[in-house]
Amino acid sequence: MIPRYAPAAMAELFSDEARFAMWLRVELLATEGWAEVGEVPAEAAAACRARAPHVDAAFVEAVAERERTTDHDVAAFVDVVQSAVGQPEGSWIHYGLTSSDVVDTALCATLTHASDLLITACSQLVQALKARALGSIAIPVTGRTHGMHAEPTTFGAKFSLWALQADRDLQRLRAARERIAVGKLSGAVGTYSNIDPRVEDHVCSALGLTPTPATQVVARDRHAEYLWACAAVGATIELIATEVRHLARSELGEAEEPFKPGQKGSSAMPHKRNPILSERLCGLARVLRGYLSAGLEDVALWHERDISHSSVERVVLPDASMLTLYMLQKATGLVEGLVIHPERALATLTEGSHGLVFSQSVLLALVSGGLSRDAAYRIVQRDARAAWDEGRSFRQVLEGDPEVTIASDALDDAFDLGRSLRNVHRFTDALEDLAP
Repeated sequence: MIPRYAPAAMAELFSDEARFAMWLRVELLATEGWAEVGEVPAEAAAACRARAPHVDAAFVEAVAERERTTDHDVAAFVDVVQSAVGQPEGSWIHYGLTSSDVVDTALCATLTHASDLLITACSQLVQALKARALGSIAIPVTGRTHGMHAEPTTFGAKFSLWALQADRDLQRLRAARERIAVGKLSGAVGTYSNIDPRVEDHVCSALGLTPTPATQVVARDRHAEYLWACAAVGATIELIATEVRHLARSELGEAEEPFKPGQKGSSAMPHKRNPILSERLCGLARVLRGYLSAGLEDVALWHERDISHSSVERVVLPDASMLTLYMLQKATGLVEGLVIHPERALATLTEGSHGLVFSQSVLLALVSGGLSRDAAYRIVQRDARAAWDEGRSFRQVLEGDPEVTIASDALDDAFDLGRSLRNVHRFTDALEDLAP
């Protein structure tokens, strides 16, 4: 992942140093597990731990240099570790294991840590959305369907629905963490032919993982589910960002991204305040969906294993993790800093629509007054069109229509914004169960 979209905390998890350090941790735990079951001398396991190399840039380079000969990264890693530990104790490193025992268990452990970062960040987004929902539940704005004026709603209703969806993303991330928090040290094809299952138990317990039956590799539907959770987060953020982009358009101006001192919206046009962050988030959501597609294609492997998934995962799992965290952090900042323009939103709702957003209320008032629904619909439809084409108040057109026979107080009620929004508390009520 390019540094621009790589939060340091997540990027560190997937660095070469962190990857090899996790491999080494698995190897040393396995050796100690063998010692517990009596296969490896306890003093040899202790020596492996005491003389294990420090994983730093020099270690990474040593493994890379060895790999130029072995053409196998795990074999090169094992050679370098055994050399550092020395003989005869070093021979117990990687005893009874196959490469996937180390790589898959280490990867799952890393992904659980990555999940924890994502869960924390997603929780923060949920809380930011909830706070904005509670603070703006009474601020009216035009609801739109098909991009057209529909009926009144509020900014708080929008934020509430986003909060509920982000909370579902949070639940998906937690489920994906549980699914990926597994390990396997069961050897080639997973039958424990040359390893005691108690070694697997020892390693997984130390890493906070659950031992799982496997072939030579952990089943890849688990990794695909992790990528699905990431892609779902991206889709929610894209939903929010798309709405911000629409509301920020010049002809609307009902909301806009925060604009800091010294910021420039355009290199050519000084007046511009483009929704660049929202556009960026929409674009990155597309990338996350691509990673999910690749992850789903990794599920079907040949027989007990092949490595067609390996090259894919070296790219998509770190990158998806970094992008998702980046998007969550940026989306939280967008939500917290989003500037709402209530006066502009109200003007659009009332004057901009000529009152047409109350057409359904008028329709129902006419029906209550004794007209058939179809007859009432035709009257309202005709008068609404006249109001729009002539730039007149919808209510004035209705009042001048001899077919509109309902009383003035009935029209007052139909055009009452407070009546239309009297139940919006239902949105914020639904947020009460969202955990802080």
